[in-house]
Amino acid sequence: MLIVLGVLVTALSQVGVVTIPVLLALIIASAMYPVAGWLRRHGVPSLVATLVCFVAVLAVLTAIGWLLVAAVSQQMPALRESAVDGLQQLHDRVQHLPVTITDRQIDQFVDTVVGFVTSSRFGAGALAGLSALTSFVTGTVLTAVILFFFVKDGPALWEFLLRPFTGTSYERARRIGDRVVSTLGGYVRGKAAIATFDGIAIGTALVLLGVPLAVPLAVVAFVTSFIPMIGAPIIGLLAALVTLVALGPWQALAVVVIVVVVNQVEGNFLQPVLMGRSLQLHGLVVLVALTAGTVVAGVTGAIVAVPLVAAVWGVVQVWNGEDRPAEPWRQKRRETVVVGSD
Repeated sequence: MLIVLGVLVTALSQVGVVTIPVLLALIIASAMYPVAGWLRRHGVPSLVATLVCFVAVLAVLTAIGWLLVAAVSQQMPALRESAVDGLQQLHDRVQHLPVTITDRQIDQFVDTVVGFVTSSRFGAGALAGLSALTSFVTGTVLTAVILFFFVKDGPALWEFLLRPFTGTSYERARRIGDRVVSTLGGYVRGKAAIATFDGIAIGTALVLLGVPLAVPLAVVAFVTSFIPMIGAPIIGLLAALVTLVALGPWQALAVVVIVVVVNQVEGNFLQPVLMGRSLQLHGLVVLVALTAGTVVAGVTGAIVAVPLVAAVWGVVQVWNGEDRPAEPWRQKRRETVVVGSD
């Protein structure tokens, strides 16, 4: 089984331009399915219900983009001045370190950076970035198209795939489909609620401290909250760096403390309540899934890996019926942990 799983992961990694959009569309469609289903049950045509969901998602994404662009354009001049002052203070402090760093060494470092930017290696990196941008645009368009059909015709597509199954096999396949959709949808909706809390809490704290770019940083906190484990360190580091440049070290330390407190509230209170059965995974499993997803598909893999593993575990839990796990993972005896003695 491990060999088959390894071959499957390798094959998927080779066609990531197709599989990643499909997985993203499946996860997002699972979160949108209750809204689309409610509209259909109240007499709204399937096409109209799908378009309503799409417009709602597009409105949210547009609002996020507008907040980023508007806030950055308004506050960037002030931040640029603070950055210049901060770099000058850093330069002055470097001059008083026990280890002597001369102006000539600083100038050599600057010349090295400039030389790299104007070198052929930098040009090759720019071309690689352009290729990555092209792949991103292609994947985004493909995800949107697949998502549209998943939301519009998802149940019909699933029934078509289940045509070869009858009897017990068909009932099992139906249970698996229902559990995957409910697990992925619950995960995304729970994560969205937690991300909203993170963005509001961190953004409010940054505004009260007078940190520049507080709104863009709050939006970044919202987005990075969808990446388990490493999302909080990313926004903490970014917010602390901006605060350090603009206000000073003590305010930066306060930002780090605030991010840590928000992360603890999220992990110990919000996640158990909002995620519920959607994420019944050990921390070690989450870490391994996160690492594997990052290696296979970068940031996108880090985002989709954990909900997919949660969905697989949900399938195991209903393999032989509701609340009847597959035989190998069914508890067959009282499980006790023996603690070693001296």
